[in-house]
Amino acid sequence: MKARAEARVARMILSADRDPRLITVRRGGTLLDDDHHLLALWAADCAEHVLHHFERVRPDDHRPRQAIGDTHAWVRGELRMSDARKAAFASNAAAREVSGAARFAALAAGQAAAVAHVAAHELGAAANAIRAAREAAPEGERDAAARKECRWQREHLPDEVRDLVIDDQRQRNDICWGVFTC
Repeated sequence: MKARAEARVARMILSADRDPRLITVRRGGTLLDDDHHLLALWAADCAEHVLHHFERVRPDDHRPRQAIGDTHAWVRGELRMSDARKAAFASNAAAREVSGAARFAALAAGQAAAVAHVAAHELGAAANAIRAAREAAPEGERDAAARKECRWQREHLPDEVRDLVIDDQRQRNDICWGVFTC
């Protein structure tokens, strides 16, 4: 039973011990709402950067794009957290219907929407976006494509949360498939 729970945690890219810097103040952590919103927007940017991999395979399936849009709506205060979470589940369902880069792009969008519920999902969006870029590249160029995507993400990190995200990447890189080595 414990092994199954640990596998679920690793699949969700969440550590067993939650970092209080990624828990909002009202839930006992130190994360301010403005920074939570910045994490969500950055996660959405990461997901949107690779979304074309999904849309190329499934042009009529709007669930991942809707998840990214719902992330923005949540940040603007136009959508409840529970609705953003539903969008995350829908994007993850879309991911189960495809493979390769398309699957990772849809998972990135789902993780971005899930940031409204748990800020620590920001790393899941970034990690899956890197995996999408890697998977989409030709065989001999995959590592370079992953590093390039990682660098793009870091260039687009808001200054206010840069140190937090870089430290989070360092701490959780092992459960994020080692993708944050750019």
